[in-house]
Amino acid sequence: MRIGLIGAGNIGRHFVRRWIEAAHAVVVLDINPLAMSVAQEYGAVAASGLNELLADVDMVCLSLPTPDSVLSVLRALAEPPQSRWPTVLVDLSTTGPEATREAKALMDRVGPRFLSAPVSGGLAAAARGELTIMAAGSLEAYGSALLALEAIGSHVFYLGTDIASGQTLKVLNNLLYATVMLASCEVMVCGVAAGIEPHMVLDVINRSSGRSFATQERFTSGLLDRSFPVRFTGELLRKDVHLGLGVAEALGVPMHVCRTALRLLDLAIADGLGQADNTAAIQSIERMAGVTFSSAS
Repeated sequence: MRIGLIGAGNIGRHFVRRWIEAAHAVVVLDINPLAMSVAQEYGAVAASGLNELLADVDMVCLSLPTPDSVLSVLRALAEPPQSRWPTVLVDLSTTGPEATREAKALMDRVGPRFLSAPVSGGLAAAARGELTIMAAGSLEAYGSALLALEAIGSHVFYLGTDIASGQTLKVLNNLLYATVMLASCEVMVCGVAAGIEPHMVLDVINRSSGRSFATQERFTSGLLDRSFPVRFTGELLRKDVHLGLGVAEALGVPMHVCRTALRLLDLAIADGLGQADNTAAIQSIERMAGVTFSSAS
């Protein structure tokens, strides 16, 4: 299969490598020259523009950071209409339900089947090809994309024909992650304030009922040594939390606990941590508490 990828950044580059290793041909387009260079090192062909990318691919995938960036690309594809369309266009980005409905409407006007397939699991899972994928759209679109999805994900869920269902579940998942992660940051800081060694706080919780993806997968590297490697920025997580709360509000579901996550992320962004990894939000909590969660503390 020949796959065109628009957006070969932090997670997109792992898609490129996994597809190349699965013997798919890959054509990439990204506004960042470094991302294009890395993709070429993996064996992808760099396209100079949208027309060149569309010229000879069976499917196009998007891996972009925001709903606006996805819709901007799709509008550029739709107007004027392209002379050649791939069989299916797959959006692997996290855009939320409203933007994905608009994206489908754009593609319905001009040609290719549209599949919304946001991914979850983080960069390490992406590197291993073990992402969770939440696909929604027609069965025909899903069938056309399945081989490519299975090359990057070990858990591929088909959620049906409602195009918004995958995006809804993805932003709710990220809302839950943010809430648990930030609550865990508060607990880590509180444990240190009580005089317990930071590594002991984390080790005990990771062997107890309070453990989570955040404490086991995120906190074990980056918090104690203060390196905070950037895997998913605070601003991007804030975007997903906002989208998740919007889903809940539209459905009339109260989110008293989860709404606190938005306030804490806003605080971290105001503290200059928006482009840092989302776990760096612990620094705002530390500042207010007057203690530091660190192996050197």
